Amino acid sequence: MNEHQPDSWEGLEQEVKEKVELPPMFKVLLHNDDYTTMEFVVEILQQVFHKSAPEATRIMLLVHKKGLGVCGIFSEDIAETKVEIVRHLAKKSGFPLMCTMEEA
Repeated sequence: MNEHQPDSWEGLEQEVKEKVELPPMFKVLLHNDDYTTMEFVVEILQQVFHKSAPEATRIMLLVHKKGLGVCGIFSEDIAETKVEIVRHLAKKSGFPLMCTMEEA
């Protein structure tokens, strides 16, 4: 057996930790429009983003007043999926609700 094996494992573990980088994160945003109902926005925030009723209402009011609101911050794949789900549900319900993502 090699006497240096434990040191080698410790060194390798440290080297791996240093090389591992977190994936970039993305903000998912809802944009205000003059047609999508506030109730639908709250429903989207609860169903797609798992927000409580008070939190969904707070974000909806922010979107309504400021024109834009952050629904959450996710990895790229999850953010893309949530954007597509929102777009699909909005279209299916006849609303022009715009949902986008940008790097956080």
